[in-house]
Amino acid sequence: MPPLAESGRRTLARIIDMVLVGIVVALLTWGFGVNEYDVNGDKVEVGKSFAQSVVAAVLYIAYDTFMITRSGQTLGKKWLGLRVADLSNGATPSVQTSLVRALVLWLPFAFCCACVWTVICGGWSFFDKPYKQGLHDKAAKTVVVSVR
Repeated sequence: MPPLAESGRRTLARIIDMVLVGIVVALLTWGFGVNEYDVNGDKVEVGKSFAQSVVAAVLYIAYDTFMITRSGQTLGKKWLGLRVADLSNGATPSVQTSLVRALVLWLPFAFCCACVWTVICGGWSFFDKPYKQGLHDKAAKTVVVSVR
């Protein structure tokens, strides 16, 4: 198996992916009129916030699952020379493994505590021994390796 990826590069790759998918989420929710950041003191629309969270969750989970199943790499990981691999054999994760990994990472992000969950889940890799796994990696039994 290739060497484990540095946590700093993993974080940068995740930020790139968050920005890329976040742009699509913002455009879609704005286009369909479910942007949660409309400010109107006379009317509060909780449904819009929930709808935007659903769109975000679906897009982030679909993106992550599809890309990781396909090649082990999201665009951010590809650009930074990283790849997700099964812990047991180094293979590209299956659809089920990729889906578990994406669900653990993105569901709390979309519906609850985006910044806090991202720091905890991904930041776990800075302290984890011996495999530098984030909580989503632990749930899916995956690791992130360097391909450079």
